[in-house]
Amino acid sequence: MTDHAFVAGGTSGINLAIARAYAERGWSVSVLSRSQDKVDAALATLGEGALGYAADVRDAEAVAAAIASAAEQHGPIDALVSGAAGNFVSPAADLSPNGFRTVVEIDLLGTFNVMRGAWDHLRKPGASIVNISAAQSWLPVPGQIHVGAAKAGIDQVTRTLAMEWGPEGVRVNSVAPGPVEGTEGMRRLAPTQAAVDAWTEAVPLRRFATTDDVVNAVTWLTSPESAYVTGVVLSVDGGLALGGSGMIHRAMHAE
Repeated sequence: MTDHAFVAGGTSGINLAIARAYAERGWSVSVLSRSQDKVDAALATLGEGALGYAADVRDAEAVAAAIASAAEQHGPIDALVSGAAGNFVSPAADLSPNGFRTVVEIDLLGTFNVMRGAWDHLRKPGASIVNISAAQSWLPVPGQIHVGAAKAGIDQVTRTLAMEWGPEGVRVNSVAPGPVEGTEGMRRLAPTQAAVDAWTEAVPLRRFATTDDVVNAVTWLTSPESAYVTGVVLSVDGGLALGGSGMIHRAMHAE
């Protein structure tokens, strides 16, 4: 039986690119998304044999049922990627409690639901989990208090479960992308050319990440080449974090 990758949120953006990368490597692939239409569209690009499930990551029972079905058909999970996320820009003074809660539930609770739902199907030596985090986890970003809180929680979940699940041979890591070109998140954070230029200036490598930059980090963390790496938050940000939150603050306020 081939290796099995399950990608939560794997029907669009970076997560779909991750799912495609596993499919291109000959893995069995399963994806999950809240939208059935997105699931159907993703499956059309992932090739024969890919599985897709429509479920909200906030619904623990639905997530667990989807993962169990995928494991029954494709076998135990070798790589679990949890990347479902919600994001929008809002100053804290304008952010409703419901808006804050929604992002935390999708990102943080959803990540826990995916990991907990998958546990019985990946608890074996060599299995690997990668949670998709963000630089907002440790860098304050204006208009992103909800995202920062959720992603910081994800990274702490990553560290804690790396300790708890390590004795079973399961590795748990996070990947924290910086600005990634062509993503909905960056279109919201940098809606004008001036903002794009300011964000680019804030990155020491002077460019946004490509989707492949993030994909390569994720697939490395689930490969034998990283067999002794667990509990890390791998920053894939071109050095953005080195400039601190002041650089990001200026980028966010570029006219």
